[in-house]
Amino acid sequence: MQENPQIPAFVLVRPQMGENIGGAARAMWNFGLDRMRVVAPRDGWPNSKAVAMASGAGRILDEAQLFDTTADAIGDCDFVLATTARARGLTKPVLSPEQAMQEAKARIAAGGRVSVLFGPERAGLKNDDIARANAIISVPVNPEFASLNLAQCVLLTAYEWRRQAGDIDHDRVELAGTEWASGVEMEKLADHFEQRLDDAGFFYPEQKAEGMKLNLRNLWSRMPLTRADVQMFHGMLRQMVRWKERG
Repeated sequence: MQENPQIPAFVLVRPQMGENIGGAARAMWNFGLDRMRVVAPRDGWPNSKAVAMASGAGRILDEAQLFDTTADAIGDCDFVLATTARARGLTKPVLSPEQAMQEAKARIAAGGRVSVLFGPERAGLKNDDIARANAIISVPVNPEFASLNLAQCVLLTAYEWRRQAGDIDHDRVELAGTEWASGVEMEKLADHFEQRLDDAGFFYPEQKAEGMKLNLRNLWSRMPLTRADVQMFHGMLRQMVRWKERG
């Protein structure tokens, strides 16, 4: 199978439970990653429990590469990151998941091949594994409970990769069956609002009225409203007039 070198390879080193391998595959595919490498899984390979847990991400397991040693799994990589939750007494750069994936992105863009090591569930990576890495990924977890499930650690790292790759738009707004209000629509709403306030005697005293209207216009310009929002405001203002007339 031909791997895509434009994304990092996630290397599961001596994973123990098939369910966690399947969960890791699912987490990877959630964020568009499909380069899984498995080193000496405890319960053999392939693993039926991994397949069951992977759900719709079974292809990741089908295409996963199997290796006997960590050295073999990262042999074609020129930059390796190792995940660990505790100090190992080894002199290594320590990066947050965000920093690590920034570095991974930059190296891949420059033509490099990057992999990330994830250790077994019980004790994590051995020092011999970490010694082969160029840097460490350390997740800022609760120091009194630093244990992360394998799939959780994979999910965190995969999310940061997708975020650094620019595929997550944090400013996106879900428009539920509507569109952003146009400038004309906002202008008409501001006029309607101003008219009703004027009728209610809000702009008082007279010498301050223009300044108050200017502040209101500025307020509307800072509010990103949808067409549905504008229609609702118009309806509220009309209903207030009807209520006053009935009173």
